[in-house]
Amino acid sequence: MRMAFELQMLAAAVVIGLVHLLWASAAAQPQRGLKWNVGPRDTPVELTGMAGRLQRAFANFRETFPFFAVAVLVAYLGGRLGTLTCGGAALYVGARVVYIFLYAFGVPVIRSLVWLASLVGIGLILAALVI
Repeated sequence: MRMAFELQMLAAAVVIGLVHLLWASAAAQPQRGLKWNVGPRDTPVELTGMAGRLQRAFANFRETFPFFAVAVLVAYLGGRLGTLTCGGAALYVGARVVYIFLYAFGVPVIRSLVWLASLVGIGLILAALVI
């Protein structure tokens, strides 16, 4: 039995989340230091440069991913998979891949448009639930 494309995209989004986590953590390490990482982390460290941007990009991913995941699962369980859900899932995942690089390298405006595209992807999935 072949896994639904939308579920494959959900799994890909989880991988993107892990990439966000690992890249942000690696970039933050030089600024935070080992003592902070292994300690109680009581004192926050304000990250700058790429490390700060990666931290914010990861926070942004964590804001949108639950909506994407629930939309995909509801569409799958509700038997509403089709062109809209395939396109929406691909758009969300593709936009999130591009977004992390745009944010990491400080590209303005286009980054916001790509973020909007990821939300349109979620919207397409949701549209399939009501059409």
